[in-house]
Amino acid sequence: IKAARGEIVDRNGVVLATNRTVCTISVIHSQIKDPQQTADMLSKELELDREDVLKKVEKVSSMEKIKTNVDKKTGDRIREYNLPGVKVDEDFKRYYPYDRLASRVLGFTGSDNQGIIGLEVKYEDVLKGTNGKILTVTDARGIELEGVAEDRIEPVAGNTLKTSLDYNIQSYCEQAAEKVLEEKQAEGVSVLLMNPQNGEIYAMVNVPEFNLNEPYRLNDKTEDQMTDEERQNRLNQMWRNRCINDTYEPGSTFKIITSSACLEEGVVSTEDRFFCPGYKVVEDRRIHCAKRTGHGAQSFVEGAQNSCNPVFIEVGLRLGSDRYYKYFKQFGLLKKTGIDLPGEAGTIMHNPKNMGEVELATVSFGQSFQITPIQLATTVSGIINGGNRITPHFGISVESADGTKVRTLEYPVESGIVSGET
Repeated sequence: IKAARGEIVDRNGVVLATNRTVCTISVIHSQIKDPQQTADMLSKELELDREDVLKKVEKVSSMEKIKTNVDKKTGDRIREYNLPGVKVDEDFKRYYPYDRLASRVLGFTGSDNQGIIGLEVKYEDVLKGTNGKILTVTDARGIELEGVAEDRIEPVAGNTLKTSLDYNIQSYCEQAAEKVLEEKQAEGVSVLLMNPQNGEIYAMVNVPEFNLNEPYRLNDKTEDQMTDEERQNRLNQMWRNRCINDTYEPGSTFKIITSSACLEEGVVSTEDRFFCPGYKVVEDRRIHCAKRTGHGAQSFVEGAQNSCNPVFIEVGLRLGSDRYYKYFKQFGLLKKTGIDLPGEAGTIMHNPKNMGEVELATVSFGQSFQITPIQLATTVSGIINGGNRITPHFGISVESADGTKVRTLEYPVESGIVSGET
């Protein structure tokens, strides 16, 4: 007896992943009295080729599956025929009420109802139930003996996973991302919204999302003239969560981290003065500012407001590669965040032995190395929450099927990554 898989709900109890009752239709060869009638009925109700069905009906085996994931109405109709040897077993199929919502976060299950990607696989032990059993006595041909008592072990449903996702915020962020996707003609747009105090993620968007109820259908409608290998590669790309699986050069957003390290170490103050002619020469390289005509004279605060590359190159060089690397490590950028999703990528950074002044200059304004979006958000959170390195996460608590809390999920917090005074 199949157990129901636990639901996934948002922080307010909105159900994001649940189950639908489906049926598995099988035949027991030794119990069938009229193979032709049985094949006629099954091929009609299941819309299958009659000859294929007849082959399975006439196959000598203890049990032969005809079709799985049959909707319950069809299963009930087949049961009403009351034909000997036709077995209708009720099962559960995963169902996602909002189709594409948070597709790469929630993930989906396989034909055996086990998690494949996302929270579905990360919290498999929480969500999967324990199957029950019906123990019957049969003769050597597999025919049940009448008048013999059967033993029944009831299934135990899986637990509910309560997440930090907010259905309304996630929906709004997906709409905003879709708008940008169209306006910029981008290949993809990602949005990450996280509470910097505790690491709870309210929204994680990667558009275009895909339909969780049809996870093997490509979301870009390009399935024609594609080999099986090409199609599988496209599916693997479609299922990737860019917020955690892919790295990128963070660019000027990383100036927050450079500022924090340099202020913490005392190599710059908010009143320090700088001059930007539109570039800065480092060794044999002329590294340009985004404003080619330059920002002129400015304070450090004004340089930050202007996102001026020469200012950040200067303070990065003052800090030096050894101390910069020390802070890079202290902020936790050289290790993964530990987010509760599979496949998190690590930072791609220069070897400290090979980090000269040019490399240091480019790193100071977020280029020539790569991190994940979740890593950037986690590190910035540590800067603004008083110096705590929190663990980004979705899971909040585990609840039983009747809503009783089983346990609260907890995640590591590392304090003191900075003094909190920057």
